[in-house]
Formats: sequence, structure tokens, C-alpha cells
Amino acid sequence: MPKRKLVITHEVEQKHLEQIKTIIPDWDLITGKDRDIWEEHLKDAEVVAGWKKGMEKDCLQDGSKLKWLQTWSAGVDSYPLEKLAAKNILLTSANGVHTFPISETIFALMLSLTRKIHTYVKNQQEKTWNHSNLKSEIHKKAIGIIGVGTIGKETAKIAKAFGMTVLGVRRSGEPEDYVDQMYTIDQLNTILPQCDYVVITLPLTKETSHLFTKEQFNQMKPESFFINIGRGEIVVEKDLIAALQNGVIAGAGLDVFEKEPLSEDNPLWEMDNVIITPHSAGSTEYYNQRVLENIFIPNLKTYVAGITPGINLISYSKGY
Repeated sequence: MPKRKLVITHEVEQKHLEQIKTIIPDWDLITGKDRDIWEEHLKDAEVVAGWKKGMEKDCLQDGSKLKWLQTWSAGVDSYPLEKLAAKNILLTSANGVHTFPISETIFALMLSLTRKIHTYVKNQQEKTWNHSNLKSEIHKKAIGIIGVGTIGKETAKIAKAFGMTVLGVRRSGEPEDYVDQMYTIDQLNTILPQCDYVVITLPLTKETSHLFTKEQFNQMKPESFFINIGRGEIVVEKDLIAALQNGVIAGAGLDVFEKEPLSEDNPLWEMDNVIITPHSAGSTEYYNQRVLENIFIPNLKTYVAGITPGINLISYSKGY
């Protein structure tokens, strides 16, 4: 009888390999970043950790043995969700791995825009001694966190260290620690006029696609800042550009865009009131460690016991 097989498409430290082997001692374990190492094993793999471009032809074809896919990303909007759902394949994400680095990036962007650090960096490059009309501060201001998941909750916690008023939006509308008032997504326009900072931490779904348009930017304060570390497609980018050019909002910190990499002719590059990062907000030295220790290994123990993995199990109907 053929052995059950696990394919991990990333480099795994020896200590984690030993933990995995202890859980599945009788399985074949294939690991490594090089496609040549694992590609021929995909058709026979029962579990795959780390989805790569081109896997669909092997993992989702008739006769594939795949039962569970663990992603190496928090977002799953680029995955073939309908096909995975049709084959009843369990899908678990890396949600939570990014909580610390992304919340740090959010505040790095907020503080840089508020205290004009990006402006001073440019001044330094040009050897220009200029005050640049610095006057704003972040303490006691209001932040609207649009999407209070793990990242949103950590952001709310940090905001309280600055004495900020925290307004949150989540699908359920259920209250959360460190959030002063929670709203549902259909109440978005209600909170925008109250916010000095609007932070997007939502996943991309049918419900959130193009959630932010000219209408939403017009609801925001002229002195407010817009931060997006969710997905670029949540925002109608041309409407954001117009809002920034016309002074509808004060500035933006952007890690995600409608099309990536951002094209060289995109006007966002040249705007003095915009900070751009290359979809790097979640980067961290602890990435693989957290995926394996916090999500995959605990789920693997559950899976081999015949129980559906419970950590970050994706709902196909919700898209996250």
C-alpha cells in the first residue's frame, strides 16, 4: 500500500522536520523550495503546505489525492477557491503570521505621515534644512480600523498606547477589546467623518472589492490619512489618486495596489503626501517559524487524528 505523502514547498528547519516526522512517522515527507524537489510528488500528495503557481494542473486534476492545502499566505483571494471547494479540499491559511510586522508597518506609516519623516528623508537627500510646516501629532486622535481581525486587533491595542479613540468595522459588528465602538460594513460611511486615520486591514472578497470609492473618500476629513495594507483591489485607485491630488484627504500610506508591481507611470510615485512600500508589510524574520509552529504543526496533529484542522480553516462561502 502506498505511503501517505506530505509536500512542503519551503525550506524547513531541522527542528521542525523532526516535529513533523514525529507526528507522521509512516508518511513520505518531501520538503524544499526547488520545484524539481517536489513537483513530481504533487499528484500523490495528500497534504500540501505552500501553494505555488502552476500547481493546479497536478493538485486539482482527476485522480489527485490532495485533501488538505495549507497556504503560506494570509490572503487566499488569488487561489482557485471554487475548484478547491468542488473537490472538498480543506484549506487553511497563514492568517496571524503577519500580526506583529503589519501592525508595526501601519504605525510606521501613520507616524511617518504625521511627523513628516518621509519629507525629512527627502530633505536629507537634498541637504535641505527645512521645517516643512510640521505641526500634527498622533496622540488622542481617532483611528478607524476597517477589518478587525488579528491585525486589526493588534493595531487597536497599539493605538490605545497613544490614547487614541478606536473605531472598528467588522462583518459581525461584535465588540472587541481596545475598540471603543464597533460598526458593521454597511455603516462604513458613518464612521469615516469621525476618523483622523483610516486603516484598511480587510481581506479581498466579493463584498470588499472596490469598497472604497470617491464616495468614501469624500466622507473623510481633509486632514485625515488613509492606510491600506489589505489588498489594492479594495480601493478604486483612480478615486484615491484624485482624492490625494485634490486635497480631499491629507495623505496615504500604501503597501498594496490594484496592479503590482506598481507601474512606473503611476502618479502615486510622485506624490509628496504618499508613502509607498512594495507589498512588504508582512515580511518578518519569523515568518516560516510562525506558519509551522502556530498553524501547520498543531493542525497536522489534529488532521492525523481524523479531526478537521481548526486553525485558520477557510470558509469558501465567505472567501476567508
